[in-house]
Order: sequence, then structure tokens, then C-alpha cells
Amino acid sequence: MTDVPRSKPQPESKASQEPKKDSTLAEIRTTRVEKIAQLQAAGLNPFAYKWDVTHHAAELQEKYADLGSGKECDDTVAIAGRILTRRVFGKLAFFVLQDETGTIQLYLDKKRIGASMAALPNAFNLLKNLTDAGDFLGVKGTLKRTDKGELSIAVSEFEILTKSLLPLPDKWHGLTDTEKRYRQRYVDLIVNPEVRATFRRRAQIIAKLRRFLEDRGFLEIETPVLQPEAGGADARPFVTYHNTLDMPLYLRIATELHLKRLIVGGFERVFEIGRIFRNEGVSTRHNPEFTSVELYQAYADYHDMMALTEEAIAAIASDVLGTLEIEYQGQTIDLTPPWRRATMHDLVREQTGVDFAQFESFAEAKAAAVAAGVRVPDNCSTLGKLLNEAFEQLVESTLIQPTFAIDFPIEISPLAKPHRSRPGLVERFELYVVGREHANSFSELTDPLDQRDRLEEQARRKAAGDLEAQGVDEDFLTALEFGMPPTGGLGIGIDRLVMLLTDAPSIRDVIAFPLLKSQSSAAEKFGD
Repeated sequence: MTDVPRSKPQPESKASQEPKKDSTLAEIRTTRVEKIAQLQAAGLNPFAYKWDVTHHAAELQEKYADLGSGKECDDTVAIAGRILTRRVFGKLAFFVLQDETGTIQLYLDKKRIGASMAALPNAFNLLKNLTDAGDFLGVKGTLKRTDKGELSIAVSEFEILTKSLLPLPDKWHGLTDTEKRYRQRYVDLIVNPEVRATFRRRAQIIAKLRRFLEDRGFLEIETPVLQPEAGGADARPFVTYHNTLDMPLYLRIATELHLKRLIVGGFERVFEIGRIFRNEGVSTRHNPEFTSVELYQAYADYHDMMALTEEAIAAIASDVLGTLEIEYQGQTIDLTPPWRRATMHDLVREQTGVDFAQFESFAEAKAAAVAAGVRVPDNCSTLGKLLNEAFEQLVESTLIQPTFAIDFPIEISPLAKPHRSRPGLVERFELYVVGREHANSFSELTDPLDQRDRLEEQARRKAAGDLEAQGVDEDFLTALEFGMPPTGGLGIGIDRLVMLLTDAPSIRDVIAFPLLKSQSSAAEKFGD
């Protein structure tokens, strides 16, 4: 069923209309506050405590789909929701009520309401004159289908549950200001049913992912958000302070190092779905606070993680969407496993014609990279970093169909095992779909001596001013010295996965309350 009324309502009678269109929001609010006083004077509470709901709109639309035009049944139902639109014609009125599941029309007849609510004189007139679009209303009545074919509740009793003070955006044009949609997500959810559908689907995606992992023996264990040492990724952290302990703390930039501690402790399959915080830029693909899943499986490597990744995402798409062939921003994406696997070297060579594996001199490789169109930053000083620059700048955006880019330079992968047959590389992959990274995985580094060397190199970068480099987590190194079995690790960005499976162009479309730059509180309050 649809989430909007089937026919465009006609103008209300003069007595029931909001102030004129050129009224300011402040004037509309004042008028509605006056209506609160009038309701209270009539002995009504405009902010009720409870309403017993027996049915929802979608359920009624389905159950009574066969009720004929002009017919009414004897079944009594009770429903509650927000008034979206009102049409008033003297002694008869039609409201459209929206609950979480959808909409249904209310058929409001003065005679019927008056007979059922005799204890409240002028009940129909109070409903007609003192309610507005945006108010919450509870109603009881029977089901009828109007002569025009609209399923309706023939209301016998009602209660005003909550009086709204601010008007909804124009129902037929919706809330189209993108910035305001993100800032006032609650309004966006009211007037844009497709937004509600996105967040329902997000919940389904996360639920399916959790079931998928639990069915395969993974145990979800929560790890700390506040950490004395940020680690597990190259990212600038948020810094906070614990007053009682008198110590600085970081909001986690990854769950990796604590989940690995659990593998050391004897768990063989662990995961966490949780919020990650990185103090970095904002874009259509990045939000400083985002959700990821990280999982670790003992006695596995990155090949096992590739199989698990494609199996998991395919299972989620099949369960939630019912298909493995999806549309994303006009492009058809086939999620049917197996997905392409190609080394970073091969992908760069295919796109640029440059084979970085043939160079021994950084100067020669840099000249070839510049000729291919790579912008080489000042801090790029090794062949591995140069290869990564070429990949990020010229290759990533071309990987539209699911592709595992594998075997990364060791310089940019401080937590991954050295490649078992290719010196200078590590066993790592990143999954790309529609030109975006969706997952990252390693054969995890289990050698505590090698790990210390790499973390100390990171610490030297941090001391030299690299804001994304991290220090040495001594407790994590101690854990590794107790011994960690061979382990495959995987991280998937939940927000980007939801973007892919809901055809959302921006990460802000799939995060209910994305972080935004602050504005004047007064201007935000009234939308001026």
C-alpha cells in the first residue's frame, strides 16, 4: 500500500484552515498555542498519556482490501497516528492519518460522533476547529469504503493525543531542502515515506548480517569506545578526558586491537557491530561517526575472508532485496559470487599501462607515475606508497562491479602479515563496488616482534607530525607475546553497504542523524 493519500485533498473550510500562507511560522505557532488553551478550556488534555491501539494502517489496508465501495463492516478498530491532511465540508470531514506503517483515511461525521461522544458537547466542532495537520489523534470506529473507493475508518470516538505547534512542510512538495532534511530528520521522516523505508532497510541489513555471522559460530562481544591508545587504523582520533582518572582518552578509530585480544584469549570467532569515530573530513562517503562490523576468525587467512565477504553480502542482498542484481544510481551491479580478484599491481597496470613491479629506482617509478597522471605528494617516498597513490587516484573509481583488490604494499599495512610469496607486499584485500571501498581484510600479523617494529615506525611518524599515525599500544603487544593463532580479519563499512543496497547517493542519506556544522539555534528552531 502507499504511504500517501490516493487523492489530493481539497481546501478546508475557512474555520479549519491554518493562518494564511504568508503567515510566519511564529504566527502559526501562536495560533496553535491558543488552540491548546481552547482545548483545555473545553476540558480536554492536548497532551494525552495513552491510547490503546488495536490495529495499524497497513494491516487494515490489507485486511479490508476486498471491502466494496459504499460498504461498511461492523468490526471496531482503534488506531492512532499523525494527521497529514484535512478536508472539512460542514458536517462532514475527511482526515488522512499516518502511523508507522502507512496512511488511512478518517471519515468524520458530525451526527455519528455526536451520538457516541454525547458527554463532550460540540465534539465534532472541537475536532474540526482545534486540530491541525501534524497533530496526533487517536480514533475508534468501523471500516467503510467510500463511494469513491477510499478505505476509511468511520470514526465514532476520538481523542487528541498531542497538539503540534509547528506546521508540516507542504505535503505535496515535501521537505526538499537537502540541508534541512538532514538537520530536521524527524520532519524528513514524517513527510518522506521513502526515507522511513531506507532506515527500515538499514535495520534489516544489520539484523541479517548479525544472524549470518552468528549462524557461522561468531560471537558478538563489545569492546571499549574510550581507549587510552587509539589504534587499528590510520586515522585522526577524537580526544577527550576522564576527570576522575585524570587521563586523556581517545574515541576508538577501530575495534581491531581489542577483538584480537579476544582471539589471544581463546575465542576463535568474534565480531562487533559498532560505532567508530574519526576526526577527519566530511563528504558523500565519509561521516566522522560511522558504523562498521569487524570480525576475526582463528586459523583462517585473507582468502577465507574473501569467501566470507562475498557470501555475506550476497546473502544480505538476497534476503533483504530478493535479488543479486541491483541498481545503483543508474548502474546495474551483479553481486553474484564469485567476485573478481586482482592484485593492486595488476589493476594499476591495466588502468595506467605502468608496471610498478619492474622498477627498482623510486625516481624512475615517480617519473612514470607523473607521466600517467598521478599527483605525487611530498610525503610519498617509497615504491609501495607510490603504487598506492596511483591506485587511489586512478583506479578506485573505475572498479564498478565487485572487485577484490589484493596484495598491498607493506608500508601502508602495519597490521597485516607479510605476503607468503611476494616480498614487499602483505596479504590484504579491499573490496570495491561502484568505485568505493566497502571492506578491508588482512591475514593478521601475529609476530609480536615484527608488530612492534611496525608500530614503532608509526609512532615515529606521529612524532614527526603525522596526525593519522598512532602510537605504540604496549598492552596489545603484550597480548601478542602470549601468542595469537593464525587469524583472518575483516572490516565492512555498514553505512556504505546500506548506501549500495538502498541506492543512496550520500552517506548522510543512510545515517539517521549525520554530523553537521552548527547553525544559529534560533534560526534552526523556526526554520528561518
